[in-house]
Amino acid sequence: MELDSKVGAVVLAAGHGTRMKSGIPKMMHTLAGKPLVGHVVDAVISSKCCAKPVVVVSADGALVREYLGSRVDYVVQEQQLGTGHAVAQARTLLEHTADHVVVLYGDMPFVQPQSIASLVERHEERGNSITLMTITVPHFENEFSSFAGFSRIIRDEKTGHIVRDVQAKDCTKEELEIHEVNPCYFCFNAPWLWNHIDQLDNNNAQEEYYLTDLLHMAIDSGEPISSISIEPQEARGVNTKEDLALAKQVLS
Repeated sequence: MELDSKVGAVVLAAGHGTRMKSGIPKMMHTLAGKPLVGHVVDAVISSKCCAKPVVVVSADGALVREYLGSRVDYVVQEQQLGTGHAVAQARTLLEHTADHVVVLYGDMPFVQPQSIASLVERHEERGNSITLMTITVPHFENEFSSFAGFSRIIRDEKTGHIVRDVQAKDCTKEELEIHEVNPCYFCFNAPWLWNHIDQLDNNNAQEEYYLTDLLHMAIDSGEPISSISIEPQEARGVNTKEDLALAKQVLS
């Protein structure tokens, strides 16, 4: 795809990464000689389908800023109130410049430029409110065990359309056996996104504003939604030192 300045990209990189148990911000742990967030930003830039990425950082995100420099724009998430709240911080930069908004994560370093380009292409072709990437795994054991906690994609048996997205903790035993899951890589129609992001609430155990609730809103209101399939490897996240060791092993 050719560069489309009307497609904004938001990379969420404000998490403190407490499970890493390290003095280094999670996003700055290195994989193949490059900080995690660097892999994601490079993928966005290499996709050649988005404008200058917007990176959401925490108030103490100096190391991320120092590393990424002027390659990206920044917004600050002062309090860690969830992924929906994080994306909302980018509104001031993107509301009047982007027709579509891609959302990715600074601790999920394996997403590929071609997948980002394919996501945007499908989104624009279909005129969707939301387009997402999904993965299908053969099972949830061994190297696929980290995906067991992902929400399950429920489709209409006749049309193949997504009719539900169910958090793993809310799944029935039968639903847990569904192998198509949601890594939460999204492309949103920007006006739809900004019109609905303020409707998110934090009525959940973590008291956070979740981006995935926008998908539930869109499904419930019959908005046009579709997906592309990517390799499971691209959805692998790094939250712990064990995750980082596995990621390094995958690359070796």
